[in-house]
Amino acid sequence: MSPWTVVFLAGAGVLAGIFGSVGGLASLASYPALLLAGLPPTAANVTNSVALVATTVGAAAGSGPELRGQGRRIGRLSVVSAVGGTAGAILLLTLPPGVFELVVPWLIAGASVVLLLGPRLRRPTDGDHRHASVGVFFIAVYSGYFGAAAGVLMLALLSAISTQSLARTNAAKTLITGASNAVAAVIFAVGGPVHWVAALALAAGSLAGGWLGPAVVRRLPERPLRIGIACAGLVLAAKLAVDAFRSGSWG
Repeated sequence: MSPWTVVFLAGAGVLAGIFGSVGGLASLASYPALLLAGLPPTAANVTNSVALVATTVGAAAGSGPELRGQGRRIGRLSVVSAVGGTAGAILLLTLPPGVFELVVPWLIAGASVVLLLGPRLRRPTDGDHRHASVGVFFIAVYSGYFGAAAGVLMLALLSAISTQSLARTNAAKTLITGASNAVAAVIFAVGGPVHWVAALALAAGSLAGGWLGPAVVRRLPERPLRIGIACAGLVLAAKLAVDAFRSGSWG
């Protein structure tokens, strides 16, 4: 891998870190960058998961005010997320490629609509984590398997069950989703085709971007931010649907 490619991936990592910590769309920048760097899809997927652990670290470091008072809930849901991420990573390494291609665009599109409608759908159920845990588990399975826009799915779920601000919900989303990605990354590091030079370059950038992201969320009005994340999710869903159609997954 050339020095310029390493620099390119580090720059993509900064964008991925910001996108990930702001709205859960890190892979919108990082996954295509890895493909452009010449990695095949499966290697790009697992390398992406390993590298983006740094986004969670950076975002946690930059989200102190938003995370205050959320430790117990985040800890409980992160355990559920870690279990789901483990299952998803094992599925990726054992199932044939493309199993989720038909379902993923609909998941992302649906989550984007839920996020767009957010305040109208909110139900103040912060005291009851049973329904949240089920949703977190299945999103974490998806996150461990593929992960693109998993943060959008998680943000939509947490926004629908909580009355707190988008900034606080977004900070919680980053850590909870990060738990599933972290355990998947460990599994991929041991048994997956990780390209370590690419992973380290992307991780260096995403660490910085993840730290900057919470400051961006803190300064942007909630409604435009919500709309922007939802629209980006819909665009990604449309792209993945087109890719699935071209690959023949839709028959």
